[in-house]
Amino acid sequence: MQVSNLKSKRYLLPLLTILFFIGVFQSALAQEFVPKVPTPVEFMAGNNRMFFQMVVKKKFTPESRFGFLSVSSIAASYDNNMEDLDFASPVLINYNIYKGFGLVGGTSINNAVGFAPLLGAQHSFTNKEWVAVTIVSAFLHSKRNVEFFGIYEYKPTLTPKTNLYTRIQMLYIHSTRDNLHARSFLQLRAGLKKNAFNFGLGGNLDQYGPEKTFKPNYGVFVGWAFQ
Repeated sequence: MQVSNLKSKRYLLPLLTILFFIGVFQSALAQEFVPKVPTPVEFMAGNNRMFFQMVVKKKFTPESRFGFLSVSSIAASYDNNMEDLDFASPVLINYNIYKGFGLVGGTSINNAVGFAPLLGAQHSFTNKEWVAVTIVSAFLHSKRNVEFFGIYEYKPTLTPKTNLYTRIQMLYIHSTRDNLHARSFLQLRAGLKKNAFNFGLGGNLDQYGPEKTFKPNYGVFVGWAFQ
């Protein structure tokens, strides 16, 4: 385990340093203010656990091909059972190549599979009704995990001030070294959206480890998109 961590740190520092300074250099060349991009946060009270998530997706500048993405979440049981405590916090720098297709690099921290630097590919698409982000990445550590992650929102207009709000969010992590399932989830949301506020019903379907231990959680959610 210590050898694996040392290898991960050896990959991590050069990777993040290069991505950071390239992004800063591009930001300086653009000489423009970064536009206000919403930062959505969500809280769900479920029948088994509480759940919180924050999504940060920013460009370094309006003209930069570099951006930042993090989808951080935490879930905890009401009885403070540490076995039901989950957290995930990827920190990614992305580079847009063409029309939403790009590359990502950074780190993933997940209590089920640990810490690792990663590299991957991304596609994103956004308009008034749709948000779609798909990332496929490979972990640079001894287990050689591969990960598929996606967020897909559909928000059609119902009235001039109200939209339907639906979301499917998914994750699947597989260890290619051991050919085993490591971690996966499917999150479902359905409700209403009014300006920056959304609310409705939700379900989190989580699976852990090679045995795919199943921990469902159903409840109500509220969200707000901070400017």
